Amino acid sequence: MFDRDVWQEIFNTLKTNKLRTFLTGFSVGWAIFILVMLLASVNGMQNGFVGQFNDDATNSIFVRPGTTSKAYSGFEAGRRIQLKNNDLEYIKQSFPGDIEYISARYYTNTTARYKSETGSYSVQATHPDHQAIEKTLVVAGRYINEADIVNKAKVAVIGRKVAEDLFKNEEPLGKFVEFNGLPFRVIGIFTDEGDDNAERRIYAPVSTYQRIYGNTNDIASIALTYNPNYDLTEALEFSERLEILMKRRHKIDPEDQAGLYVWNYAEAFDNISSFTAVLKGIGIGVGFLILIAGIVGIGNIMVFTIKERTKEIGVRKALGARPRQIINLVLLESVFITAISGFVGLLFAWMILASVGPMIETPAFSNPSVNLSTVVTATIILIIAGVLAGLLPAMKAANVKPIVALSDI
Repeated sequence: MFDRDVWQEIFNTLKTNKLRTFLTGFSVGWAIFILVMLLASVNGMQNGFVGQFNDDATNSIFVRPGTTSKAYSGFEAGRRIQLKNNDLEYIKQSFPGDIEYISARYYTNTTARYKSETGSYSVQATHPDHQAIEKTLVVAGRYINEADIVNKAKVAVIGRKVAEDLFKNEEPLGKFVEFNGLPFRVIGIFTDEGDDNAERRIYAPVSTYQRIYGNTNDIASIALTYNPNYDLTEALEFSERLEILMKRRHKIDPEDQAGLYVWNYAEAFDNISSFTAVLKGIGIGVGFLILIAGIVGIGNIMVFTIKERTKEIGVRKALGARPRQIINLVLLESVFITAISGFVGLLFAWMILASVGPMIETPAFSNPSVNLSTVVTATIILIIAGVLAGLLPAMKAANVKPIVALSDI
């Protein structure tokens, strides 16, 4: 394989056919470049999709009420479903081994005022478990606790942007802010990387806002996380059981999809995985089609090369060269062209992704990149492609009869 004379002959042949070698090498390099870029783009889309769910625990389920579309159990269609505090307790008691964290959600808006500064913000009244469900990162102070819920305390955890708007350079912790004219003490500040809108939110105890709005026990939705050890099948099976139970409790037709919404992140991730798998398959298919075109081009070059060197090969065989040596010569030339061209395409794609990829950050597309397994796979493909491209021409060269070749001298 490392015979100096053999490699001199290979380089000689490449020099003799510069244009054909370049065009064929370009087609192989372009195929690998397209393959890597397509796979990186699919990964970028997957990163973007997954990034949209990073604010919440990946094993989250959200239960939201709707309006029934079918009559059922003596109730007419068009009935508005309302969740209440006892729904939360009912779920806890019904699924003691399945529930990890659970919290009610109560939504409202408020006009906040501190000294001369004012602003309008959304308020999400929750239970303490909500911090783990939504992965809220408290950077100062603390989150809501059980004592706040029991005492219906007027306390608030404000987003970083709220703190900047209202307090400027002052320390917010322990200060009182008016929410629609009512004083709330700031007990914590949270941040949310990459989402400024989330940092303009305020968290407060759900019991406090239920008391403010007429001592109600109504809630807007329920957020929970299930056992993190569940696989996809177990997660989907649990959400189905939860939906059946809640529909039965609120007298909703089991086939009515509008009366109650149970949304499981596991289903979303499953859909994303299926979608990206299809895109990845298309990308690999397109890349391979282009690569096949390059292989055919290399095969053609090898055929022409062998035709031009028929007499030379005949002389070699007459002087004792074995068929295996002839095959090795042709295969080495083919693999060399394929490997060099492919690595150039691979390197070019990697340089573009390394320089531009980290700068691409959108909700649907983020940091396109390829992993090590993709690079290794592409390398293996290059070697196989080179062998396949040179196999038939090599066999043809090995079958050249010395007497036929020498008769043309």
